[in-house]
Amino acid sequence: MIATSCIQPIDFLKVQIQVRSEAGSTNLSPFKIIQEVYSTKNSIKPFYAGLDSALLRQAVYTSTRLGLFYTINDYIHQQTGKKPTTFQNAISSLVSGGVGAFVGNPADLALVRMQSDLNAKPEERRNYKHVGDALVRTIREEGVLTLWRGSLPTVARAMSMNFALLVPFEYMKKFFEPYISNARNRTFAASMVSGIAACFLSLPFDNVKTKLQKMKKGPDGKMPYNGIVDCFTKTATKEGATKLWVGIGTYYFRVAPHAIISLVTNEFLRNLLVNKK
Repeated sequence: MIATSCIQPIDFLKVQIQVRSEAGSTNLSPFKIIQEVYSTKNSIKPFYAGLDSALLRQAVYTSTRLGLFYTINDYIHQQTGKKPTTFQNAISSLVSGGVGAFVGNPADLALVRMQSDLNAKPEERRNYKHVGDALVRTIREEGVLTLWRGSLPTVARAMSMNFALLVPFEYMKKFFEPYISNARNRTFAASMVSGIAACFLSLPFDNVKTKLQKMKKGPDGKMPYNGIVDCFTKTATKEGATKLWVGIGTYYFRVAPHAIISLVTNEFLRNLLVNKK
């Protein structure tokens, strides 16, 4: 939640780039988008759209994926007397990432809708007042299962994100031990490396997740995408395969600081509350 409060404007820009790319816009420069969005409202408020949804998402999703990952690792350590292997870290990261994404999908859906609302025509905007309003109206207007729309790419994204974030992070902390004596500097360096890996592996799933969660029925009464595979295929066909990584620069500056802040904060809290028991 601390990390999200810091990088929320960058996350907003990431969603804007993905939505505009889907619409065929060539204006994908984050700097031009910042200028355009700010000029329409003459305020920085739009850049924090859905912040309450983002905080709820982190409270549910990240608490689960980080908490479950380290709970599994602590259990392995207690049972074997050894630190988990890279393979065990990989399995733990995939399981915890998938579970966390599934329970956090409703808040994630509300966040994407609130962030993409600005791009819709005024008469087509959902105009959610806050995350509670978004969740209640989604259930009332579209059914409770809609809260888990896009959950498959969300889970796939989270599994790839957790795998690419936590496995390299734990590995690089060990790798840097002979070269970086200070534990905090070692944690920081490891989180930088893991942020790059997480960004590259998770962005295509994040792109598809955004499109599935914000979609509405067209004039023909049909949804634009039938699922994750259909969305991947149509994105690659319509926009080009490389557009699955559209906005990768902005995405990195969203993922890397978030990874650094969350992992360093998590490491600090674990040392304070767990490791000293």
